[in-house]
Formats: sequence, C-alpha cells, structure tokens
Amino acid sequence: MIKHLEKESDFEKIISEDEKVIVDFYADWCGPCKRLGRTFESFQNDYDDITILKVDVDGFPNIAALFNVVSIPYLVGYINGKRVDFVYPDSSKHADILGAMEEDELKLVLDQTF
Repeated sequence: MIKHLEKESDFEKIISEDEKVIVDFYADWCGPCKRLGRTFESFQNDYDDITILKVDVDGFPNIAALFNVVSIPYLVGYINGKRVDFVYPDSSKHADILGAMEEDELKLVLDQTF
C-alpha cells in the first residue's frame, strides 16, 4: 500500500502502527524518484503487507533532515516500528537505499529484508 505523508505528525504514527514500512524520500521534480514511484506502483499488490510511505523532501524538510537525506530517492526500512537494514541478494546489509533500482533488483532486496 502506498501512503503519501500529509502531516508531519503522522510520520511516527504510520511507522509505529504499520508492521512493515519503507519510507521513500522523494521530490516531484526528481526523475529517478518518479521511476522508483512507478516501480512501487507496478508491484504494490505483490507486497500488500508493506506500506510505502512517500515523504516529499520539499514538503517535509524537517523529517528529511532527521535522516540526513542529501540525495534522493532515499529509502529507509522499518519492521514493527524499528529501523532495519536492507538485505541484498549477496547477503550484504545496508541501512538505506540511495538511488533508484531496477524492479527485479528491488524485489530481491524486499524479499530478503521483509
């Protein structure tokens, strides 16, 4: 399910209430962000247990600053309200994903992580 953050106060609520969350920091003007957004839309039914929380860095600069977002797209994962590392197919772990990924690669990471 894709949710767009509408109020800053909802950020913590969504992360704590939804079991699995990917925070997608993006901007409307960002080409790679748009491509990643289309990727999420194309397979959201396959991952209906994961909430994609879209956070516009221009609309919510305070939240972006908390995560030291300096480049987008930028993804952060949570399970049961706790931040998790993304697990790549080679078993390496990364605290976040920076930049757009191809759909197949992103699915592998999601399968390994969640």
